[in-house]
Amino acid sequence: MGIEQFIDNEVKNSDVVLFMKGTPQFPMCGFSGQLVQILDYLGVPYKGLNVLDNEDLRNGIKTYSNWPTIPQLYVKGEFVGGCDIVREMFQAGELQGLLKNKGLAVKENAQA
Repeated sequence: MGIEQFIDNEVKNSDVVLFMKGTPQFPMCGFSGQLVQILDYLGVPYKGLNVLDNEDLRNGIKTYSNWPTIPQLYVKGEFVGGCDIVREMFQAGELQGLLKNKGLAVKENAQA
């Protein structure tokens, strides 16, 4: 399986996928850490994929999304954005709405 097929499979078969530097338990950059904090705060189950483990994955996700930076968040197969976009959406309450509209449970008290 090629890297693009691997990425496509992960994005389409997981409700929430975070392509990040490090792991959810040990983020290796501040931007990835911010998205982990947001997703953990919202109580949304997600899959974290460490791009530092695989150079093909690191480059492949940038090509797949046509987005130059990591982390990258996908919800139900749809690219949401990187750290700045996701953080702004969270602060405005838009991320919570997007997750709920996609049928995902969000902690009720999860306000920005």
